[in-house]
Order: sequence, then C-alpha cells, then structure tokens
Amino acid sequence: MPARAKKNGMDLCTGPFLKKIILYTLPIIATSLLQLLFNAADLVVVGQFRGPNAVSAVGSTGSLINLIVGLFMGLSIGVGVCVAQAVGARDHARMSRAVHTALPAAAICGAFLTVVGICFCRFFLELMDTPAAVIDGATIYMQIYFAGIIPILLYNFGAAILRSAGDSQSPLVYLVIAGTVNVCLNLVFVLGFGMSVEGVALATTLSQVLSCFLVLRKLALREDGCRLDLKKLKIHMPTLGKIIRVGLPAGIQGTLFAVSNVTIQSSINSFGEVVLSGSTAASNIEGFVYMSMNGFQQSATTFAGQNMGARRYQNLGRIVGLCIGCAAVVGIVLGGGAFLFAEQLLPLYLKTDVQAIGYGITRMRYVCLLYFLCGMMDVLSGAMRGMGQAIVPMIVAIVGACLLRVVWVMTIFKAIPTLHCLFLSYPVSWVITVCAMLLCFMHLWRKTMKSNTMQNDK
Repeated sequence: MPARAKKNGMDLCTGPFLKKIILYTLPIIATSLLQLLFNAADLVVVGQFRGPNAVSAVGSTGSLINLIVGLFMGLSIGVGVCVAQAVGARDHARMSRAVHTALPAAAICGAFLTVVGICFCRFFLELMDTPAAVIDGATIYMQIYFAGIIPILLYNFGAAILRSAGDSQSPLVYLVIAGTVNVCLNLVFVLGFGMSVEGVALATTLSQVLSCFLVLRKLALREDGCRLDLKKLKIHMPTLGKIIRVGLPAGIQGTLFAVSNVTIQSSINSFGEVVLSGSTAASNIEGFVYMSMNGFQQSATTFAGQNMGARRYQNLGRIVGLCIGCAAVVGIVLGGGAFLFAEQLLPLYLKTDVQAIGYGITRMRYVCLLYFLCGMMDVLSGAMRGMGQAIVPMIVAIVGACLLRVVWVMTIFKAIPTLHCLFLSYPVSWVITVCAMLLCFMHLWRKTMKSNTMQNDK
C-alpha cells in the first residue's frame, strides 16, 4: 500500500509540511518557469531573426488570449479542488467521477474557444488599438493558437488532476519534453522555412498536442480513482456542478484580471510600438517571477483541499502561513533580482534598442520590487478555494485589483497620462487586495475551526 501511494502521489495531509510544500511546489515552479522559458524562446527567436515588430505581434496577444481563455482555465481549478478533496477523503468513486467529467468538459470548452478565437481575434485586437504595423502578425498568431486550444485545455485539466492527487513531477517531465520540441520547431520553422510569427505559433500548437497526449497517457496508467478509462468518459452533472461552483468564480476572477490588464495594455499600445516592445519584454521577464510565486498558490489550494477532505482542519493555518512566507521570499528575491539585472536581461529580447530597454526598466521598477504582494494575495485566494470558498476571493480580487485598475486608468491616468502613472496602478492594487484577502481568510479559518470544535463536542 505505501508503495502504491508513493507511486500515485505524495500524502499532503501529514507533516512535516514545510518540507512537503517545498518538494511539491518545486516541480510546479519548474514547470511554470520552463513554460515561460519556452514562450520566451518564441519572442527571442522572432526578435533576433524577424525584428521588433514580430516581438510586438506575439507580445500584444498575451492579455487578449488570457482574457478569452481565462474563464475556462478557471474551471481547471475547480477540477483540482474536487479531486484534492476526494483524494483527502480517499473516496475513489468521487475521484473517478471528477476525472471522467473534467476531460469531456475540457474538450467541449475547447471546441467553443476554437470558433470564437479564430473568427473574432482580429476584431478584438482592433478594439485594443493594436498598432497597424503588428496587427496582421498578431491575428495570424492567435488564429493558429486557437486552432490548437483543445489539447491546451486537456493538458491543463489533466495536469490539475495529477497535481491534486499529489503528483507534481509528471507535468514537469512532460513539459520538458514538449518544450524542447517547441524550441526545436521554432528554429526549424523560422530559420529553416523562413516563417515569422506563424512559425512560433505552429510550434507552440504542435508541442501542446504532445504534452496533452503525455498527460492523458499518465492518467490512463494510474492505479487509483484518478485512472482514466475512455469508456467511462461521461459528464456527471452533480460533479460538473461542483467544478463550476468552485472553478467558475476563479475563471471570472481571471477573466476580469485579464480585462483590467487588457485595459492597461490598450493604454500601453497608445504610446506606440517602441513602448509596446519594451513593456512586452519586461512583462515576459516579470512572468518568471510571478510563476515562481504562483506555484505556492497551487500548493495552498491542493494542500488545503486534501486536508479539508480528510477533515484535518487543524493543519490549515500552518499550511497557509508557510505558503505565504515562501511566496513572499521568492517574490522579494526574484523580483528584486530581475530589476537589478534589467539592463542585462532586456537586451535578450530587444537587442540594442536603448529606448525600448528604458521603457522596459520603467515598467519593472513599479512591478518587480513589490511583486511579492501579488504572490501573497494569490496564496490566500488559492487557500480559500481549496477550503471550498470560491466566491469571497473572487469578489475581493475583482474589487481590489480588477475594478481599481480600470477606474485608475479612466480617472487618475486620464488626468496624468504618463507611463509612471499607468504602471503605479499595479502595486497600489496589490497592497489593497492582499490586506482584504488576509482578513477574509482569517474569518473563514476561524469559522472552520469553530465549526469543527462544535462537531467534536457533539
């Protein structure tokens, strides 16, 4: 039995928690960083061999893709919570229902996104005031990307299942394989076939198909309730309802975050192509910091979910405190380091474009130095979702971050239309939101502990 448990995943309901959180999170961080590294390879390849307009074409699609896909990606969080709670309760039937409901739901959502993304991407790019010099390339990139959105969703849902069952290593291995293929195909398509943004988009799509296949194969080889059996694929409506109740608020939150980022991106676009190039490169570097912190959000969700399922509520406070501390340390070290070495990092994307590099440094000054607050905010949000409370973190994030940023752009930035004023909206929103998230988590944790005490007394 212990051997099988080890094969299927780590036990997240017993200590020592700091060691397990680190061991569980490191593969998640490595997975996220490698994903960003491979995405950065797209920008580096087109930047070095096709010029800054190609970088802008690829970079200008990021916020819009997150906006369109974010709602459905949020459902993968609901899948993860359902699986984690079932694993904690050792309920194999619930695990199986979650797995065999999640995957067909991912395919249906992917089919819908394929149609929307291919048909309306140029319209959306025009709404964002994407510069005329890059809009054609951005449209091609998005159309190819959305042509492969089904395997992307299947991979993310499948990886969420594996991580929630305690296996955070397999998605890392599969990403290394698929990402290596992605980089090789970038070079083949761009250098060998003379392609530009369409080449890196095609490479991304093909590599995602490979990662999807590997994740589904891993699920089919499992020996517990998370084992995939194609004959059992069927949407179980009560399970789907729970996935939606937990995942939809997370998806709405992610979508509205994307709306606020699209609003800021549109404002950045209004400054012209040079500013857009500098901001795109800086944003990609910041992504490495964010994903390193975000690994602890995923850990907080999974650890909290399994301990809620196992009814080990006494572990929740320590788990969340450790995840917050780890995220903050990572954010301070990596965020500060990214800013200190900005002049060395930005030329990787922008060659010797001094003006664009200067704009990138300006953005990083406001984002990187206080990025650790964003990590703390995300951990608290993830922990509450793992505990089954998805509405509260959604509302707090929408008001404290999304709405505030939109209002900032429409009022303060309109009165002071400078890049400094625009980028200041990020740290201001983090300070407000992390304070509100902490108060909400403390209330939920105390309520959970009080309820558990009353049940034990009975």
